[in-house]
Amino acid sequence: QVQLVESGGGLVQAGGSLRLSCAFSGRTFSTHHMGWFRQAPGKGREFVAAIDWSAGSTAYADSVKGRFTISRDDAKNTVYLQMNSLKPDDTAGYYCAAKTGYFADCKEARRYAYWGQGTQVTVSS
Repeated sequence: QVQLVESGGGLVQAGGSLRLSCAFSGRTFSTHHMGWFRQAPGKGREFVAAIDWSAGSTAYADSVKGRFTISRDDAKNTVYLQMNSLKPDDTAGYYCAAKTGYFADCKEARRYAYWGQGTQVTVSS
């Protein structure tokens, strides 16, 4: 069974940066596409970024393009989300997710079989 554990969340001022990490265990990391989603209070889960199994393709939500970067280190079984120029609207719980199969549907939360417990990111104005 896949286990995902996020870390790196916290409180940061607007304009600041954070790097989230997600440690993967239980299966072969390099065969899984990885995604980051977020959920703010009272809102649905929102796609943030995804990276395919080979790190050859990435996808981003329009709201984070140019500010966030997703990457993966297969030697460490870890996926990262570097978040720069943070805004108060980025405040949310951030969740790591893993899937196999097609990468084309990486923006759809329902396509992911495995989820972490989340890490909170709070951006103050």
